[in-house]
Amino acid sequence: QVRLQESGPGLVQPSQTLSLTCTVSGGPIINRYYHWAWIRQTPGKGLEWIGSITYKGDTNYSPSLKSRTSISRDTSMNRFNLQLSSVSPEDTGVYYCARDEYGMGNNDYWGQGTQVTVSS
Repeated sequence: QVRLQESGPGLVQPSQTLSLTCTVSGGPIINRYYHWAWIRQTPGKGLEWIGSITYKGDTNYSPSLKSRTSISRDTSMNRFNLQLSSVSPEDTGVYYCARDEYGMGNNDYWGQGTQVTVSS
């Protein structure tokens, strides 16, 4: 019943900002039982957790990406967003949004993923 859908540009130029949106249907993102996460899969590093946002809007980021990552939300649209700045070709990969039960890493629902390529 709960569905997540990633959207955003599939091509980003180096040094620019990667921006994606996750639209959630079937449940509100302000539900206190869940965090909302961004995860990516790259050819070089495999599956990698990027960060998450709580029902209150508090954020947590991977230490390796924290300096470049910003996650926000639009509660009126039931969406949450990812911005990854200063991208390079190494950031190329498939980006997923997911629901995290109790913020404990139990990702019970995922979007289908969206390919993002960093290239000039």
